[in-house]
Amino acid sequence: MTSRRSLPKITGLPRTTAVATLLITALAAGLLTGATSAAAGDTAPVRIHDIQGTTRVSPLAGQQVADVEGIVTGVRTYGSKGFWFQDPKGDGNPATSEGVFVFTSSAPTVAAGDAVKVSGTVTEYIPGGLKSGNQSLTQLSRPTVTVVSSGNPVPAPVVINSRTVPARYSPQGDPAAENSINALPLAPSRYALDHYEALEGANVRIGTSRVVGASDRHAQLWVTVKPYENDTRRGGTLYGSYTSQNTGRLQIQQLAPLAERPFPKANVGDVLTGGAEGPLDFNQYGGYTLIARTLGTVADRGLKREHTRPQSRHELAVATYNVENLDPADPQEKFDALARAVVDNLASPDVVALEEIQDDNGAKNDGTVGAEATVRKFTDAIRAAGGPAYAWTSIAPENNKDGGEPGGNIRQVFLHNPARVSFTHRAGGDATTPTGVVREKGRAALTLSPGRVDPANAAWENSRKPLAAEFSFRGKPVIVVANHFGSKGGDEALSSHHQPPVRSSETKRLQQAQSVNAFVKEVLKADRRANVLVLGDINDFEFSATTKALAADGALTAAIESLPRSERYSYVFQGNSQVLDQILTSPAIRGFSYDSVHINAEFADQNSDHDPQVLRFRP
Repeated sequence: MTSRRSLPKITGLPRTTAVATLLITALAAGLLTGATSAAAGDTAPVRIHDIQGTTRVSPLAGQQVADVEGIVTGVRTYGSKGFWFQDPKGDGNPATSEGVFVFTSSAPTVAAGDAVKVSGTVTEYIPGGLKSGNQSLTQLSRPTVTVVSSGNPVPAPVVINSRTVPARYSPQGDPAAENSINALPLAPSRYALDHYEALEGANVRIGTSRVVGASDRHAQLWVTVKPYENDTRRGGTLYGSYTSQNTGRLQIQQLAPLAERPFPKANVGDVLTGGAEGPLDFNQYGGYTLIARTLGTVADRGLKREHTRPQSRHELAVATYNVENLDPADPQEKFDALARAVVDNLASPDVVALEEIQDDNGAKNDGTVGAEATVRKFTDAIRAAGGPAYAWTSIAPENNKDGGEPGGNIRQVFLHNPARVSFTHRAGGDATTPTGVVREKGRAALTLSPGRVDPANAAWENSRKPLAAEFSFRGKPVIVVANHFGSKGGDEALSSHHQPPVRSSETKRLQQAQSVNAFVKEVLKADRRANVLVLGDINDFEFSATTKALAADGALTAAIESLPRSERYSYVFQGNSQVLDQILTSPAIRGFSYDSVHINAEFADQNSDHDPQVLRFRP
């Protein structure tokens, strides 16, 4: 399945999850030592900044507080229902937020501008649960609310812009606390995560800002308040290393239900004119999120889908394209759009490696593994769009053994244009039999074509096995290995309370990369001049340990590194333009032309969530 599928909004989840667990954890860590409350006999009333404290976990977590005063700044009547309120006076300490969320569970009866007194329990809610690694959201639960007056001015927003957000993303986590930053004093002038945390629940405002993550079906988009931070040529923000988290990114949602106010449609590079104002929330799928009470309009900057150039008569064009869980039940419009992309945007490559081709009944889990109907519907659509009569080859997986959507049985498929390239068929390949390498007439050849690479290796358990095939172009053999490495599911977010975040999924991809690298070395041992392409949804960055392992010992080179840095991306996740899809070349392939063809990832209307890649060279 896709590497990072959009998930339901956190506002649809119950706020009680993992609260008790966090309280126990916080107590054990000593975070609540010395906590006080009005119930303990304090004479001074508890104020919001007392609840928020100067770390990520409230010093009053688990305690009852009474008659906390403030002005309502935003009301949410859907999803996680509740409201935000804020102390209009404050304590002047930039490390303590003056706003907090009140979880009511049912639609609140207050309105923005109401002066209220709230009594309730201080809790720490972890979106996604304790094991997610997410930071927690301080809130008041099981509240009693008294409206003192109405029509008051909402407290002036704190402005978030390029000058206020620090360049450094996060402090280093405490090694004694498993690299957690929860107990560290907030330093909002030094670290972006601390800056946002010190405004959690507060009324904030951004000015006119560039969109760096397109609007989606969950009614959210991403902007940057730092227009020159690692900007791409097409208006995005590049994620170019593990320390380039891009501090100016901020997710935008809105308070108004969609039935009352449709969410704006935006592509990367568009501009949110007039910005947004509202409470700053924290959720599972975006981290710090401005929940807009007032929202500007989107100015269309006219982003166009790219078209790569056609290959010359002497060039072999090879592409990779993740078509996102394609099966015959998908609308014909999706097949037609993907087909037009192959023909028009990719200029009908000679060989196309497809990822996420599902079996003939999609997610229906009945033992079906064949994908003939899926591929036929796609190749028919390509011909109808004016493309070549592609032939195809693949190996069906064992039922539910390759991961992805249960019952879908996704696999890699090769299309090739018989008018320009021939497929070298060597029979015998199946889901469990590995292809080998032999020397034949002075050149490397596969024992099975198509054949799976190292399918019994534990690295490929519950994951897509690589598919190798041999082609011939103008009499020259070319070996292509199509891949779909393990997803990033389970990795902690950039905004995790562990810093650096735990990237647990890397272990499997590293093993998968080592497996493919060993196979390529076998090919090169048989013929050091062999033309080998390793391509597909690698699900990892060009600077990752996975890519380094694939390329180890000079066996391969990541072709995307031939592009200018600002063009190195195939996917947009949480406002970061990044590399997931790659083509790597053996040493004999020189003088190639590479293109990451941006037709999906930056757009609100997507035919897939990945951009395809094309490489042209003369074997």
